[in-house]
Amino acid sequence: MSTPAAALGTSRAAVPASWWTRHQRAIAPWLFLAPALLMFGLYVIWPIFESIGISLYDWDGLGTPKFIGLDNYRELTTDPDFFVALKNNLIWLVGFLLAVPAGLFLALFLNQTVFGIRAVKSLFFFPFVISQVVIGLVFTWFYNPANGIVGNLFALVGMEPVSVLSDERYVTYGIVIAGLYPQVAYCMILYLTGLNNIRPDLIEAARLEGAKGWAMLWHVVLPQLRPATFIAVVVTIVGSLRSFDMVSIMTSGGPYGTSRVLAYYMYEKALSEYGYRMGYGTAIATVLFAIMLVYILFVLYRIYQQEKDMA
Repeated sequence: MSTPAAALGTSRAAVPASWWTRHQRAIAPWLFLAPALLMFGLYVIWPIFESIGISLYDWDGLGTPKFIGLDNYRELTTDPDFFVALKNNLIWLVGFLLAVPAGLFLALFLNQTVFGIRAVKSLFFFPFVISQVVIGLVFTWFYNPANGIVGNLFALVGMEPVSVLSDERYVTYGIVIAGLYPQVAYCMILYLTGLNNIRPDLIEAARLEGAKGWAMLWHVVLPQLRPATFIAVVVTIVGSLRSFDMVSIMTSGGPYGTSRVLAYYMYEKALSEYGYRMGYGTAIATVLFAIMLVYILFVLYRIYQQEKDMA
């Protein structure tokens, strides 16, 4: 004969679990993500599709848009200024990647425990906290052939000063160097953080095995800095593709448009006194977005693979 307690336990076990109880683990994360996903969709995803739609129109931003299909993109294929801007973006991409090894070198140099090293670190960190406007103006003064530092250096060796920002051959490289100044500081910070997390037991084990110098760096230190390197490369490439402020501050796309990048050319066509062609400007923006999207998808794939390997 069953006791009342046993009967009560049997009745409780027979009650089926609610739908929320059975799916709580799967649904709860999405409930926390819902506000962020809503804001992301409203302020990021929707404007992207809206911009792509505008690129199919001939519109000055005020009048009635006229649908022209892919004519803006066809015009891009015959626009020499567009290809100049695209070439300059590639120069920015290659040149900006120098910030990664330069930041690593500075981090290795500053990762010491000597007196006053914190003050030295703060001096190298200083460019990262300065406004891009200030850096652009300072480098504009540096490149001044009459009384700038670069002009004085040329004069010291008996050479004629070069007007970097007025010469079509050097202007883009001069702006890239100015942009590298804060980017190197950013990469240095990432690597300093990574060096603080290196396992000392692996370093000691490598020393016992006779590793030192480049062998220690290549086989022991750099593998542990892989996350920092990944972030540095991602941020540097994205920064090079969306470069705008340095070009606007230092040359306004000159001389004769030879220092334009895609972001600045988009601004000229869509919003400046030279254009008010919203459709054509958004077509340029769409091409830039497509270039960045390829790289972003690659980054997301790498992150997924790393998470999968760690699981």
